[in-house]
Amino acid sequence: MPLLPFPPGCAAGILKRRYKRFFVEFTLNGRDCLAHTNNSGSMLGLLKAGNPIWVSPASSPERKLPYTLELICLPGAVPGRAMAPPSACAARLPEGLVVGVNTMTPNRLLKAAFLAGRLPWAAGYTEFRAEAKRGASRLDALLTGAGLPPLWVECKNVTLVEDGVAAFPDAVTERGQKHVREMMDIVRCGERAAFFYCVQRSDGRCFGPADYVDAAYAELYYEGLARGVEAHPHLVPADALGIDLGPELPLAPRP
Repeated sequence: MPLLPFPPGCAAGILKRRYKRFFVEFTLNGRDCLAHTNNSGSMLGLLKAGNPIWVSPASSPERKLPYTLELICLPGAVPGRAMAPPSACAARLPEGLVVGVNTMTPNRLLKAAFLAGRLPWAAGYTEFRAEAKRGASRLDALLTGAGLPPLWVECKNVTLVEDGVAAFPDAVTERGQKHVREMMDIVRCGERAAFFYCVQRSDGRCFGPADYVDAAYAELYYEGLARGVEAHPHLVPADALGIDLGPELPLAPRP
């Protein structure tokens, strides 16, 4: 089973449009339905009408929108290396490149992978604290272990790939720039700081900042690496069963 299994009641639909930022209109068995998307990014290259999508049911029947957008399939796209073994449910997803767009996935996957001992760069750490406070900020996770420096982790969702390079962000992000500055300050204090880039598509061969989208973020990213901030981009395979952790991608050299 994948680290993050999907709940029962998931369904495949056909995308019509995204509107008001967090609403997705799609067809399911010939009828129009609405889903919530928590992805506020541009989802560059993904939101084409007619693309197959995978939705999960809302956890509460009281919620206004009955589904949550999980995956978008790019039909006809050439998938990257096979990341997950075939499953009985996989046939329910159409052929093509599957892209995970749920922005809650990175945080959930980080914790599940840590508890399963599948993060080599966190070897030796024994305690996981989510939403850890540091000064006036709150970072996604703090890992601690006997005799080891605190390891602060910030999670980022990656859905953009250009010429084989998985890239972040897909829109200008002042919040992301702020996070890089905070991570550099952590390193200056003698602690570890790492970005967990969750690459939710299988066609990435390496990882780098999207300087063609946010040049300021790219400059800060490279400065952070030079100062000791860590970047750990992992491929994240998905099928109809759920989402798992794949191998770490190499970092693309600075152009």
